[in-house]
Amino acid sequence: MGRKTISSNQPPRTVRYDLYIADTTVTYGKKTKRAIAVNGQIPMPTLTFTEGDTALIYVHNNLKEETSLHWHGLFLPNKMDGVPFLTQMPIMPNATYVYKFPIVQTGTHWYHSHSMFQEQIGMYGAFILNKRKEWDIPTIPLVISEWTDMKPEEVNRSLKNANDWFAIKKGTTQSYAEAIRSGHFKTKVANEWKRMNAMDVSDVYYDTFLINGKNQNEQPQFKAGNTVRLRIANGGASDYFWLTYAGGKITVVASDGNDVEPVEVDRLIIAASETYDVVVSIPENKSYEFLVTPEDRTKSASLWLGKGEKVPAQKLPKLEYFAGMKMMNDMMDMRGNMIEMKGMKMQNQIMDMNAVMYPESSNIVTLNYGMLRDPKKTTLPNVSWKELKFNLTGNMNRYVWTLDNKTISESDKILIKKGENVRIILFNNSMMRHPMHLHGHDFRVLNEQGENAPLKNVLDIMPMERDTIEFAASEAGGDWFFHCHILYHMMSGMGRVFSYENTAPNPEIPDPKMAQRMLFHDDQAIHPMARIGIESNGSDGEIMLSNTRYRFTAEWRVGFDKEMGYETESHFGRYIGRNQWLFPYIGWDLRKRTVDPMVKNIFGQFLSPADNLFGQSNTKNLRHVFHLGVQYTLPMLVVADASLDHKGNVRFQLRREDIPISERLRFQFMVNTDKEYMAGFRYIVTKYFGLSTHYDSDMGYGAGITLNY
Repeated sequence: MGRKTISSNQPPRTVRYDLYIADTTVTYGKKTKRAIAVNGQIPMPTLTFTEGDTALIYVHNNLKEETSLHWHGLFLPNKMDGVPFLTQMPIMPNATYVYKFPIVQTGTHWYHSHSMFQEQIGMYGAFILNKRKEWDIPTIPLVISEWTDMKPEEVNRSLKNANDWFAIKKGTTQSYAEAIRSGHFKTKVANEWKRMNAMDVSDVYYDTFLINGKNQNEQPQFKAGNTVRLRIANGGASDYFWLTYAGGKITVVASDGNDVEPVEVDRLIIAASETYDVVVSIPENKSYEFLVTPEDRTKSASLWLGKGEKVPAQKLPKLEYFAGMKMMNDMMDMRGNMIEMKGMKMQNQIMDMNAVMYPESSNIVTLNYGMLRDPKKTTLPNVSWKELKFNLTGNMNRYVWTLDNKTISESDKILIKKGENVRIILFNNSMMRHPMHLHGHDFRVLNEQGENAPLKNVLDIMPMERDTIEFAASEAGGDWFFHCHILYHMMSGMGRVFSYENTAPNPEIPDPKMAQRMLFHDDQAIHPMARIGIESNGSDGEIMLSNTRYRFTAEWRVGFDKEMGYETESHFGRYIGRNQWLFPYIGWDLRKRTVDPMVKNIFGQFLSPADNLFGQSNTKNLRHVFHLGVQYTLPMLVVADASLDHKGNVRFQLRREDIPISERLRFQFMVNTDKEYMAGFRYIVTKYFGLSTHYDSDMGYGAGITLNY
């Protein structure tokens, strides 16, 4: 593509920016909420440099909490990379920190906080590195992002506690009523038989989506015949976005800051943290919509190019979730592994198995990594190789994301040597796509382009794909993060640290052991959950504290009729296995009742204790025991529980909660060998409040409310 260029007449220089980070409030959604602004704006200011410059960036932290800034996709000294507790200590409140590094590359990049969940609430911005000779064409940096009115810490806790409020908000619960209505009952049963929850393509419900801080962004300065270069960065914390254009084809010219031979497409998907440069044309004197649609297609954001009559892009239709669920059922075996299909090479987004969910997918040219070709040869030097293989693993039910079933805190650093080449073979053995990002290096994505394989620093890897990337270990040293760039996956531990051998101690990290403990804290964090039922016959509920592997649960049942007494049961245990279906535990069970032995329940059974199914004395009236047990998740997501108490009594129990009858109605049941049973319904009104009713063999019938946290 021959284009006029314009040369920079500025000699290489030091370019200084001062960034003031401060709390603010915004009303992007339905409520006014806390956000973080830099120099008073969201996104953060676009930082622009020219190849050969030196970046001098003063970061002034006016928050009441620590912060950091990571320069995504940049080659720089390790101590400037901006990962707290790995390459530097956090920038403390009221402190100023100076980042200084040479600009040795070009292209569209971005920057964001690497501290806690700050990226989700405003700390993202474009980082543009111009060539000495750049195209003479109107250019707009675009930062796409999402906004939730919910605190991101609460988003994270909700994901960890398998709360399906986000699915309710998105209309994607895939309940049994919906399955029957759409003729997919067998698909739903097969899905739960394989111990899978409802399918989703993105985890979080967002209130709105933004392009440079606006849902509708108007750029009326363009006329018929103009071409525009859009430098697009996906600054979203967890969403992929479809990009489509009302004015014709989209020409892709760069990815992750690296040029590619121009390729024309009808649409492309941009993964969380990826960047693409695209060129579009303005056909007439009208306003053409560049449409940004999250992968779950809940809402959208628009960039309008040109002035005059509005020409909307074709809206993306709703996803066909049950068709996707059926496909996923076929792709997964009973052990929860993705099945690699014989004769089908799943790589580089070329075959999107989820295309069955897209009603619009015929006759559309969609970008994939196989189409990306670097204009120059990208082959690595002929030196020694280190080869690594990782399975991308995850547990959607408990929201644990790992590599080879290990979190960052459960793994050692991976040692690499300066001067060698590193090849990484990734197999996605999970149901989600993952944007894997390598700090401080570009890697080749091995595709059909051979010597001209494209250079990127983010790899979107879809379920069941096996992709290969390789890079030259060319840095002077240090620790470099490799992680999934979905914020909530990273915080649950999905990543590794590449560490150059024989690196001198980093002066920015005065206490490496303490820093490591803090780095590991993210995926070791404990998440609380509570459910409190208050019904006409009594109160029942549970409090739970859990992290990646461990869980403590305390349950209670208290009858409002004093004869019904009380019961409390507690378990502490560890999840075993990649899918965490096995949970051995220790605990105790305390119970006391004074029920009239002649009273019968609704089935005509006496409430007085009889022998249990093992012929042992039933202890349902008085039980003060310690016990050992094991829980195992069976097909249909039924939890089997076998326990032995210190008096030699054995109990076996089957239980399932939250069976989705309709979008908001849930069913639960329990039955055990002590001849106890329970069944009930809960109607979800809000995230934290529901109406409930249940029958308990010991406590009788009750109706009331259930509070959830």
